[in-house]
Amino acid sequence: MNMRRFTLALLFFLTWGAQASEKLPFKVEPITAFDEPWAMVFLPDDRMLVTEKKGSLLLVDRAGAKRKVNGLPDVGYGGQGGLGDIALHPDFSSNGMVYISYVESTADGTRGAAVGRGRIDLDARRPALTDFEVIWRQYPKMVGYGHYGHRLMFDDDGFLWVTSGDRQKFTPSQDMQSNVGKVLRLNDDGSIPTDNPFVNHNAQNPLVDGIGVYGEIWSLGHRNPLGIAEDFEGKLWVIEMGPLHGDELNLIREGRNYGYPEVSDGDHYDGRPIPDHATRPEFETPKISWVPAISPGHLSFVEGKLFKGWQGNALASGLGSKAIVRISVDGDNAREVERYDMGTRIRSVLEGPDGAIWVLEDERGASEGRLLKLMPL
Repeated sequence: MNMRRFTLALLFFLTWGAQASEKLPFKVEPITAFDEPWAMVFLPDDRMLVTEKKGSLLLVDRAGAKRKVNGLPDVGYGGQGGLGDIALHPDFSSNGMVYISYVESTADGTRGAAVGRGRIDLDARRPALTDFEVIWRQYPKMVGYGHYGHRLMFDDDGFLWVTSGDRQKFTPSQDMQSNVGKVLRLNDDGSIPTDNPFVNHNAQNPLVDGIGVYGEIWSLGHRNPLGIAEDFEGKLWVIEMGPLHGDELNLIREGRNYGYPEVSDGDHYDGRPIPDHATRPEFETPKISWVPAISPGHLSFVEGKLFKGWQGNALASGLGSKAIVRISVDGDNAREVERYDMGTRIRSVLEGPDGAIWVLEDERGASEGRLLKLMPL
């Protein structure tokens, strides 16, 4: 890290105690535990579905009782890869459609994220996904075990958003013949919306290995986007891991380039500098850049049914920082306002239907990755 960034990191560390809460402003109630949990989603009846990275999908009631859901595809587990995110179709109550992201492995040793969907019957004696189909794949598949991204979100208009990490390969983030290192916008069946910003490029450019990838791209120049959420004004936000520091919170705009790997407020892990965002004004600048890193894993917004003072705030889960980071969003601007030391890696944080905050710890072992319920004091 260069001297300027080292100084910023040192000052941040020395003042961090003033920003972090000395006492947590909420009660923490452990509900149950998982083996490497990755994502959760609430069902209309207040039960939830939870993914485990090794390939299990679990139906969980409010008391913590778990039932395994069968019918999942083969999952390529290893490194940062495995079973990932889960989302419900906007019409889930009538169609029972569930979407999952996961890693596919191939015989030649390459890997890539995929998104599939199936129907779930919650009243069946043995819950299972049926009619499963893959609707999206990372292109191209690559060697390595990192930076899949593969967070999922349905917006208020019914479009499916997918984050696609750079797979630790750097340059594909700027390559329009790859959907790696991008934020993507799809219809619910995986087809491409006709009003996406790069749809018209398909008329002038060849298909790539039989698959046109330009049209699904909404924004480019991302590293490892592990959180995506829409605020209450309908603005889209993505949080992503930087290299050596320089994690980013970005306000996502149609067709924009966020600069990676040409710019970052972090450096390469071997210490080689990367030009700052300020040196390349043609790229979008992050609304928050963290030096040192918080290692974000998830992003969600708080309606504030119970946590009144958090209404409209975003919550980011911190992996390396072992914290929940609370972020104030005001229009197009954002700032960190507080972080809560949880003492362990936090994978996901989400407000439940009743207003409680639910947290998944990122720990390996059958009883290690706890599901926590947070309630105000």
